[in-house]
Amino acid sequence: MTCPRERIRTLSEQLHRYAYEYHTLDAPTISDAEYDRLFRQLQDWENEFPQYRLPDSPTLRVGGTVLDGFAEVRHAVPMLSLNNAFSPQDENGTFDHAEMYAFNERVCKDLNVRHTVYTIEPKFDGLAVSLLYQQGILTLAATRGDGETGEDVSHNIRTIASIPLKLHGDTLPELLEVRGEVLMRKSDFAALNARQEQNGQKTFANPRNAAAGSLRQLDSAVAAQRKLHFFAYGIARCQGADAPLTHADELHWLHSLGFAVAENEWKVCADIDEALAFYEQMAQARPHLPYEIDGMVLKVNDLAQQEQLGFVSRAPRWAIAHKFPAEEALTQVEGIDVQVGRTGVLTPVARLKPVFVGGVNVTNATLHNQDEVRRKDVRVGDTIMVRRAGDVIPEVVRVLPELRPMRDDDLFGEQQTPLYPPFELPAQCPVCGGETVRDDGMAALRCSAGLLCQAQRVQGLIHFASRKAMDIGGLGQKQIEALAERGILRDFADIYALDVPALQSIKDPESQAVKWAQNILDSIAASKTPTLARFLFALGIRHVGESTAKQLAAAFGTLERVAAAPDAVLACLPDIGDVVARSIARFFRTPEQNALAQRLLAAGVQPQPQTVTLDWHSTAAPARWLAKLPAAKLSEKRAQALWELAGSSISGLLDDPVLPAEWQQWRSQPEHAALLREIAAFLQNLPETTLNKDNAPLAAASASAVLGKTFVLTGTLPTLTREQAQALIENAGGKTTSSVSKKTDFVVAGDKAGSKLDKAQQLGITVLDESALLALLPPKA
Repeated sequence: MTCPRERIRTLSEQLHRYAYEYHTLDAPTISDAEYDRLFRQLQDWENEFPQYRLPDSPTLRVGGTVLDGFAEVRHAVPMLSLNNAFSPQDENGTFDHAEMYAFNERVCKDLNVRHTVYTIEPKFDGLAVSLLYQQGILTLAATRGDGETGEDVSHNIRTIASIPLKLHGDTLPELLEVRGEVLMRKSDFAALNARQEQNGQKTFANPRNAAAGSLRQLDSAVAAQRKLHFFAYGIARCQGADAPLTHADELHWLHSLGFAVAENEWKVCADIDEALAFYEQMAQARPHLPYEIDGMVLKVNDLAQQEQLGFVSRAPRWAIAHKFPAEEALTQVEGIDVQVGRTGVLTPVARLKPVFVGGVNVTNATLHNQDEVRRKDVRVGDTIMVRRAGDVIPEVVRVLPELRPMRDDDLFGEQQTPLYPPFELPAQCPVCGGETVRDDGMAALRCSAGLLCQAQRVQGLIHFASRKAMDIGGLGQKQIEALAERGILRDFADIYALDVPALQSIKDPESQAVKWAQNILDSIAASKTPTLARFLFALGIRHVGESTAKQLAAAFGTLERVAAAPDAVLACLPDIGDVVARSIARFFRTPEQNALAQRLLAAGVQPQPQTVTLDWHSTAAPARWLAKLPAAKLSEKRAQALWELAGSSISGLLDDPVLPAEWQQWRSQPEHAALLREIAAFLQNLPETTLNKDNAPLAAASASAVLGKTFVLTGTLPTLTREQAQALIENAGGKTTSSVSKKTDFVVAGDKAGSKLDKAQQLGITVLDESALLALLPPKA
């Protein structure tokens, strides 16, 4: 009699091989009927002897597991995004590859070479996932999420036939983490939507949405029916095997291990010109591919060169997503609405007769601003060409005036005028009736009512409570809209006056369940000591994003200094121009807006001071801020000469009678003289060490061993979240990056640190645990 354990093992191996031949090699050696017979045979054996079922059994692909929710997975190696490049086409179909040539020039310059070898492969329009194999067995699958943290979708990934549950080959790595894309083929998408219609269910807009929705099913049996596909495109980690030396070798090795790769749609190119030629070839072939792609990905082929190039922000320097020109279609404008955003900007939006463009049904398209509406002369009733900009945001390309609806204006019907007049944005906000204003040099029209405007109030409060701002868990869009509608929330400080009855009023006043409300209140209480950067970002100051908020915190250290900074000084900061500087200064000098911050402080919110890490002596050198003065019309060279003529003092600028007539006329204006005195007082009140004439390090910061150092965080720390550890490092003058290189000073490693720790040890980089990191940081004031 055949041994059950051996029979189950043999059948499993056979079925794995046949599935690999069918899904990966596209060369089946048995019929579908024979495969089904062997599959049912394996099911019967496993049902009779469940103790011998293998962890990589082919029967796992049928699904059936139902989860309560998705577990969170922190990626050992972040799943970074790619920077984009576009090659517009002219009317003759000729591509303009300027952005790609600029990318190639940067790469070659950084590598100090004349040219480099690239791989070019499809940019799949699906869902990025990471697959972890240990001893050759699939043990974990996670979505990309925010790049740092994703969701465990292992139960659904196992149902995808093109993903090996066990790697092929005799010698397998101890650990292999594979990155790739889950997608749905066009034919399977069409069949799925047909079934949805037959069953009276909602259809999917495009294959990507169908794939994403299928992968996030709690019932794996549903995912198993959706016919998802997987293409591998890279390796994140490899242990216990010799890693490939080039990206092309990676793709060949992945294919030999049992993964599907885009076999005929990728190429190794000797230089940028060959890569661009293949891009144009694939742009022509795109409509005929069995799956959706929205561009090609160009990568430096040599992995050592990739390592040398490293990363910038959250994207690699050695790769770029070369997007295809957007697809276009004709439709009609059924109406033009006006939306009011968080900062009060009025945006005209065309309501369109639904049209299928670039894989989705488009019903709205932004018209951006009044200038754009006038330039294109978009009117209700017009036939327009619409496209998805970057294949994402729908926009109007042009109007077809010859198809514009007309009316007869005389008795004989010979003279015609357009049926609808040109569109104009309203003089009053459509939400609150407040006056609309347009700043000098700006295209946008804004509602001037601030948080008095319901649209700005709700969006401003949502932004304030969001994860990257004050991070108030449980207080999301739905809750804020309900509280604002009842008049409970009018501005930011009202959040800190919330109590259980107020929160209960938006749910069920009769309900005795209060835990959810208490959780929100606990999160509100925990948000009272934000970092200065988070607090500034949360206020919603125009033009102040996360990066600018961090720069302000590092430059000034306290909220009081930021609020008092004149715009001429603010404009001296790197990457902060005149417009942003004016916006920041205006916010804190406008009584109603400054009151928002003051009410928060009165409610007990205490943004934490930060070590000043900016060398103000060079950043705000007199010639620099003099050149930023309004209406002074000074270049930095002339400003320096003026400063020296004035005896290198602000008092000289104010009183010296021998200075040029133009300057004396400028300072004779009371508001200009007052501004000079304000700047003098502000610079005088900066910490003394920041104005050290010898450019000595700041006294407060020099005590920190963290100042100017680069850190990489990996693994799970005992008490600190990654965001908390990052904030502590940045507040002490250090910076954090996502990858380990020779430029890394410290690696902070927690539980399950992974490959970053291995690399740090190989490079001889100092490794810290949480306690060592805390000891390195300066003591709190």
